[in-house]
Amino acid sequence: MTVLIIGGSGFLGAELVRQAIAAGHETAATFTSRPGRTPGVAWHPLDVRDPARIAGLLTDVAPSVVVNASSGQSDWAVTADGAIRVALAAAEQRCRLVHVSSDAVFSGTHVRYDESSLPDPVSPYGAAKAAAETAVRLLLPDAVVARTSLILGHGRSGHERMVHALAAGTRDGVLFTDDIRCPVHVEDLAAALWELALSDAAGVFHLAGPDALSRHDLGVLIARNQGLDGARLPAGRRADTDLPGPLDVRLDSRATQERLRTRLRGAHEFLR
Repeated sequence: MTVLIIGGSGFLGAELVRQAIAAGHETAATFTSRPGRTPGVAWHPLDVRDPARIAGLLTDVAPSVVVNASSGQSDWAVTADGAIRVALAAAEQRCRLVHVSSDAVFSGTHVRYDESSLPDPVSPYGAAKAAAETAVRLLLPDAVVARTSLILGHGRSGHERMVHALAAGTRDGVLFTDDIRCPVHVEDLAAALWELALSDAAGVFHLAGPDALSRHDLGVLIARNQGLDGARLPAGRRADTDLPGPLDVRLDSRATQERLRTRLRGAHEFLR
């Protein structure tokens, strides 16, 4: 089977690529600035703002499954329009699509959100992700839309790198005590995405860990796990800043977890 990973050079994308190769799939992946380092992969440059390039890539690769793990953060042309163009091309080529979304589609008003919860974003990034979700579900009713949360693993995630820099005193900033998420390990997330991709599952799924933690509490766990001094991590409140986005968003993944073999570990487990 041939699989195509959009955003294969990113943090999650690289793990998706690694697991696809390990499973023996013919694997193609895209990059924006430079290809990943995993051998045995057909790497393709891709700007998801270019519909002709997307269509040409899917025609050339002819994948059975496309996993879109790309994100342009608050860049609407990438995160919303780009994802919609990928969905249009997948529909044209009759490929199975797994679209990776985010807990940013929620406002935090209700705190806990299950798979039936409707998006109510309060940030540009969340709005772009919500628009992409809606388009994917309408264009490809058999697609998987997988919402996830803060992704960690092996010290290589953005949050882990920030913790290292703050502990070392090489960057300014704080870790928020009121910004709460349900972190997931990148290996668990990628395995769950492949499990959904290779099944007949369709609709919205939540792939987050069971532990709800503030970014500061999570930073202390990371520091302890990686031999850093957690007491050096400065704390602050996001509510005291003008940063857009929700504060407390807890993805309830229990319904999704019940249908998966892959176990989504909590941060207290994978960072102990």
